Amino acid sequence: MKGKRTIWTEQVTLNLLRIVTGFLFFQHGTQKLLGFPGGEPIGDFFGMMGLAGLLEMVGGALLVLGLFTRPVAFILSGQMAWAYFQVHAPEGFWPILNGGELAAFYSFAFLYVAARGGGVFGLDGLRQLRRENKAAALAGGPEPEVSLPGGGAPPPAIKDDDFPELTEEDLAEDPEIAELLGDNP
Repeated sequence: MKGKRTIWTEQVTLNLLRIVTGFLFFQHGTQKLLGFPGGEPIGDFFGMMGLAGLLEMVGGALLVLGLFTRPVAFILSGQMAWAYFQVHAPEGFWPILNGGELAAFYSFAFLYVAARGGGVFGLDGLRQLRRENKAAALAGGPEPEVSLPGGGAPPPAIKDDDFPELTEEDLAEDPEIAELLGDNP
């Protein structure tokens, strides 16, 4: 059972991960393509480094905006896995010694975002909310008050008699509920 505070915390954290990781990755692309911040731009825009810079700059910007988050993060995860195994792994087994820890980290961070989604505070979340509102308006029902954090359709209605009755002792075992009830100092 998740409380509102837990869901809010998860969404804020997920969105911060998406935005910060996208912004940091965007900087790698601008450094390769534009020489900003610092460094010289690459000379061959149509080579592998040019393609990498383009993916990093455009993909990072899309992640910051939260637009097409899942497919973009999946592509960027593959790019970083490829970069690790193509460039860093031949230099040695340990990522800290072969200089590939950042590529490995980006690969797994993007894989997580691709699997989990970008959160509700991006353009994808806004598009999902608009779709749900439009679908509710076409069905003649009231507009939904809250969008689900992971997107998708709401679960079907559940009868109250499907669940066992919880006692105060059961609830007190959960620290979040105890905190909401004021039992935790």
